[in-house]
Amino acid sequence: MGATVVVTTVGTEEQANLIAGELVSRRLAACVNIVPGVRSVYRWQGKICNDAELLLIAKTMESEFDAVVAAIQELHTYDVPEILTFDVGRGERSFLDWMAACVDKSAPFPDEEDEDEGPPFPDTD
Repeated sequence: MGATVVVTTVGTEEQANLIAGELVSRRLAACVNIVPGVRSVYRWQGKICNDAELLLIAKTMESEFDAVVAAIQELHTYDVPEILTFDVGRGERSFLDWMAACVDKSAPFPDEEDEDEGPPFPDTD
């Protein structure tokens, strides 16, 4: 089916919400999880850095990878944003079908008018 997960990190909640919202509204990702409380230790410009970040986990299809990369690069404030992809080997069929439908730009999206209904799958929070 070609499902993939794209991850990136950002420095602020505002940045996380902007990128996540744009990826979903542009139909580049079906869902983006924002994981707070990430600590990143890395080398940048000759120094060891230790920063608080947020991790974005975008669920999408392989066919959308280049567009996801372009959108992240457009919206991200980092000079060199982390953008990694992990192919989904297997997944629950109805969830994968939902992902594919969410990024299908040719299909109508009837739930866009009624955003209060929530996702088409049970909320596990």
